[in-house]
Amino acid sequence: MTKNPARPAPLNIAGAALAASALLLSTSAPAAADGRHPSDRTITVASFNIHHGADSEDVLDLDRIAADIESMDVDVIGLQEVDRHWGERSDFQDQAAELAGMLGMDHCYAANLDEDPAEPGQERRQYGTTILSKHRLQDCQNTPLPKVEGGEQRGLAQADLTVRGSKFTFYNTHLTHRGDQGEDRMQQFDAVNEIVAGSGRPGVLVGDLNATPDSPEYATFTSLFNDVWTEAGTGDGFTFAPEDPDRRIDYVLATPEISPLTAEVPEVYSSDHLPVVAEVTLPHPGDRNR
Repeated sequence: MTKNPARPAPLNIAGAALAASALLLSTSAPAAADGRHPSDRTITVASFNIHHGADSEDVLDLDRIAADIESMDVDVIGLQEVDRHWGERSDFQDQAAELAGMLGMDHCYAANLDEDPAEPGQERRQYGTTILSKHRLQDCQNTPLPKVEGGEQRGLAQADLTVRGSKFTFYNTHLTHRGDQGEDRMQQFDAVNEIVAGSGRPGVLVGDLNATPDSPEYATFTSLFNDVWTEAGTGDGFTFAPEDPDRRIDYVLATPEISPLTAEVPEVYSSDHLPVVAEVTLPHPGDRNR
């Protein structure tokens, strides 16, 4: 016995037309007055040298650091001078884990100094940088940078993130303060550029670069990256020292695929540096040129 084929349901022409109209409106929604579009992947990023949780008077207060970071409402932030069981100056705290817990953020810690415990059976004493993020951090790495003779080891921390389908890499570094002419910082940042160029991904780099924009090494900083402050900041952007800042040595840099929107230096006093905070737009995941 042969079954009769099912009769197709009648087309809902009016409903289809409404759906098509809604789709057209959603894909062609106009940009807001500030130029942003609802489909933009806009995030807030920042750099903050936290001076092992102590202010300019060397008063330790990690809760105050956490409160200042919370006030910035960042998606991702790179911290420099972060202690992990280092010593009495920071109460032997794991500052990266403590801050991540207080702020409810994912974190990657990068130890550039790694010393034996103060007492047998205790944790290793570490000092370095941290990435904190509201988004999941993946493939966390730390690459040692060329070491300056007589100086301490520095490194490039990095982690991959995906924000609404847009993939990028976040980098965090702290270059040497030694070397009057900047050759050492140039050498360190040449190594950074080599890593970033080889990744093939859009990237944001933040850090205490220990050099001002009028320094010879600034051209190395901006040979692959754009300086977000010069594109989106207002004023001098000085970040050191908080009570009477007179130089810009802390940066947010971005590869050309990433568009700067705003940049500011919040007035907070929990460290011996001021942070720099920026809004940027990531490439749309459908952009073939990403």
